Amino acid sequence: MGLHTTIPIVSFVPLIMFVILFGLSMDYEVFLMSRIREEWDTYHEPRKSVVLGVANTARVITTAALIMIAVFFSFVTIQNPTVQVLGFGMAVAVLLDSTIVRMVLVPAIMELFGKAAWWFPTWLEWLPKLNIEGSPELLNAEKANEAAMASAKTSD
Repeated sequence: MGLHTTIPIVSFVPLIMFVILFGLSMDYEVFLMSRIREEWDTYHEPRKSVVLGVANTARVITTAALIMIAVFFSFVTIQNPTVQVLGFGMAVAVLLDSTIVRMVLVPAIMELFGKAAWWFPTWLEWLPKLNIEGSPELLNAEKANEAAMASAKTSD
């Protein structure tokens, strides 16, 4: 593979790895949790929300992770030992994050917490309740406008 058996780890490599991997893991987490939240808003059943959320995001997360693993693993072919260590470490970390954390650990924790995972403290009730699709009032107003436009077109 071109990896040397003993090479020192340059001091900035762990920091760079942490920063990049934190950003990637948050990206995967947003994919997963926003979809689970959409299912929770629809069904209000913890198990169904987790199952549907994971099922609907597994392809996206897996594909993105495979692309990133391939890119990071390609760094091993570069002759610079620092880049080799960075690439190998990040490829392994993305593999672990996308399989064990996103597809096993997060769904298991969400399942264990059940409805408590969506508990919101009463002292934060003043915060607006936002939905990915917009507020229900806006959605209902848009549907009413669309229905009025459709009926106006058919009456012409």
